[in-house]
Amino acid sequence: MRIATLLPSATEIVCALGMQDQLVGISHSCNYPAQIEALPRMTSTRVPFRADSQTIDGFVRQHLAAADALYDLEIESLIAAAPDIVVSQTLCDVCAVSTGDVFTAIQELPSSPTLIDLTQNTLEDVLADIARVGERLERPAYADSLVRELVSRRDAVARRSAEIPVTDRPRVAFLEWLIPPFNGGHWNSELVTLAGGIDLLGAHGRPSSTLTWEAVRAAKPDVVFVACCGFRVDRTLLDIDLVSEQLPNARVCVVDGNAYFSSPNPRLLDALEILAHALHPDVHPDFHPANAAMAVRQPRI
Repeated sequence: MRIATLLPSATEIVCALGMQDQLVGISHSCNYPAQIEALPRMTSTRVPFRADSQTIDGFVRQHLAAADALYDLEIESLIAAAPDIVVSQTLCDVCAVSTGDVFTAIQELPSSPTLIDLTQNTLEDVLADIARVGERLERPAYADSLVRELVSRRDAVARRSAEIPVTDRPRVAFLEWLIPPFNGGHWNSELVTLAGGIDLLGAHGRPSSTLTWEAVRAAKPDVVFVACCGFRVDRTLLDIDLVSEQLPNARVCVVDGNAYFSSPNPRLLDALEILAHALHPDVHPDFHPANAAMAVRQPRI
């Protein structure tokens, strides 16, 4: 079986199902697990990802308004890879190559691959897609075992959080972009609730949306949890002074959004455990992978 994946969550799911050795191509942004780095890239980006946050936001808005692509398929690379299966997504044109472009392209590939689209908006959707991909890749038992493990981890966090009185649950502003601020979309509101927080800005299963700092301040968060989409901690810290200026009375936690919170894959359970410990270190055990650095700023007053 020859598998091409066109976004990080697809790559991570395929690898988590034990089929890494059958990958023949990945997206430009795939970087986990490290062993896949040498694989051919099937996509490229037009987004100026090394620019400042405001420039990136402006570029994305302009291209979406004009219905211009943010990402390109590398057709020659796809032809050379000759995949039997292509795994893509229908969730977000800001995250990966659009579904329409993928569908058109695979009709023209000599290998006539099967297309699997991921459709995750919630944590439950992620679990369902793992099972579905496992079925399509002929690894149903492997997928079932993985899903049961992830569900067990989720439920363990939920049980501990259930013992936390409502009065002890911090009011959380989850932000996945800072200039301008965006609330945490899709599964992130659910993660906050499972972790024992009160989500102030998000909506379960709904995409992220642009906010104003006035609206964020008006929510009066105790904790601002920042997991910028596609950014590691060091990149996010370039903008973090803005949060402290706007919300001096809130505790600020900065985590690796790119590795844990931005992509709907099995590491969302890592994200949940990282978030849970950050909100309630006396209730939830420390879950701290080697690359899960967290920066914390205490309230100014």
